[in-house]
Amino acid sequence: MDPRPVDRFRDFSIHVPEFYNFGYDVIDAWAVKEPDKTAMLWVNQQGGERRYSFRDLKRESDVAARILHDCGILKGDRVFIMLPRIPEWWILIVALIKRGAVFTPAPTLLTPHDISYRIRMGGFALVITDIENAPKVQEAIREDEVKPKCMVVDGEMPGWIGYPELIDVNSSKSPEKKSMFPVNTKSSDPLLIFFTSGTTGNPKMVLHDHSYPLGHIVTARLWQDVKHSDLHFTISDTGWAKSAWGSLFGQWIEGAAVFVYDIRGKFDPAEIPPLLEKYEITTFCCPPTIYRMLILLDISRFKLSKLRHCVSAGEPLNPEVIRIWKERTGLTIYEGYGQTETVLCIGAFPGRESPPGSMGKPAPGWHIELHDKAGRSVGINREGRIAISIDPRPVGLFSGYIENEAANQKSFVKGWYYTDDKAAMDEEGNFWFIGRDDDVIKASGYRIGPFEVESALLEHPAVAEAAVVGSPDPIRGMIVKAFVVLKPGFQPSGQLVTSLQEHVKKVTAPYKYPRAIEFVDSLPKTHSGKIRRNLLREGEAKKASPG
Repeated sequence: MDPRPVDRFRDFSIHVPEFYNFGYDVIDAWAVKEPDKTAMLWVNQQGGERRYSFRDLKRESDVAARILHDCGILKGDRVFIMLPRIPEWWILIVALIKRGAVFTPAPTLLTPHDISYRIRMGGFALVITDIENAPKVQEAIREDEVKPKCMVVDGEMPGWIGYPELIDVNSSKSPEKKSMFPVNTKSSDPLLIFFTSGTTGNPKMVLHDHSYPLGHIVTARLWQDVKHSDLHFTISDTGWAKSAWGSLFGQWIEGAAVFVYDIRGKFDPAEIPPLLEKYEITTFCCPPTIYRMLILLDISRFKLSKLRHCVSAGEPLNPEVIRIWKERTGLTIYEGYGQTETVLCIGAFPGRESPPGSMGKPAPGWHIELHDKAGRSVGINREGRIAISIDPRPVGLFSGYIENEAANQKSFVKGWYYTDDKAAMDEEGNFWFIGRDDDVIKASGYRIGPFEVESALLEHPAVAEAAVVGSPDPIRGMIVKAFVVLKPGFQPSGQLVTSLQEHVKKVTAPYKYPRAIEFVDSLPKTHSGKIRRNLLREGEAKKASPG
């Protein structure tokens, strides 16, 4: 075995300087060192392409930073940016970092109600969006007494700042006119605010500082195995934390190129394999939902000779999907675990493989244990809460929840950060996901993790997707109920229900089988693609309510 990957784990560390700014220290540094190297290849669904070198990113982000300066955006000001996967998102993000502004990326799928909640909570000085999404912003801020400035990146609107016009004005200015540069930022200064995906309750504001990009060295270099010569493709909406994981920080720190596919409308998995082949993608990341879609396609007919490494995160990936992907492509999917609040902190790594279906092992720099409710380690093969030591604080862990002291006190306890996820650890130190604390089902005296039952269901040839929750039962208190999306060609029937139940009994312990199965066309998901089991649970609770 090549000893190189093992050595880089043993010797790995991240140096966090007192002052750090991703815009200057990474983008501008590469623009000096390798100005013509491709940094981003952008492709749309009509076949249009745009390539950006590091020199291009430096030049265009400098122009954008001047525009932001002229709009009155100062260090520490909060900016809400909601754009589709267009190059302006990346350019403006780098510009905002250079200005020292605190930015919040938002998915374009947000409703006016979602936008209103975020703007009201965040106190933003500027909202950046496009013509298509501007009406939602207008509706969201209509009743606000104090309205943020609003910028549109692809046109003009009355009362709004027109980005294209300002580009024309500023591009002609002498590049030496930089009185507003540079803005010095400490690594401990606030950088960005993510709103959690909100699988339970309202989204919380997660604050990361300027050291956060450095934390993604683990994500890109160790987990995604990204190298300087790679073209990395992560499928992610610009509003998800996954975009920071896969198409921004770690990849550009490594000097690699990112591939961006501008997806509009309903996602069609059939569009992805031709891209992997045509553009010779080398490293690839997508959420489990998309892998489940891709294995339903005939991907073996595509020449993926350049593709060498695949990863997945967001939710656990079922072993059956990993097996089929390996059969079709010859490649293992390396799983990773992290949250909006973290970078990649547990994973399967090249050179440090883990069994299919496990979360992997803690990343270098992250000391992680499994605790009971009293904060004591639970030992081997026992269910416990995932606990991350903050002594010392790992690079990439969030600073805290903004204006939510109750959430901070619940999550940070006696030197540990608790993720609200549960897992077990085997003798080899591999973690195995059980479920969110709220998702664990207590039925007939047993504790059942939904993921294991879902994995078993996905091994059945009829099942495309599955979600498992507890459903109130007058005798047992709670029973396991499965919501199942069938593959094309299969129809719901009593016979199929029995087949699925018997299959689960054989694959898992008999007491874990779903006593109730409901066939559905789709599952409720967050904007980032995670299954919202809480909505399914609430629906079951309402059905059981006497009212």
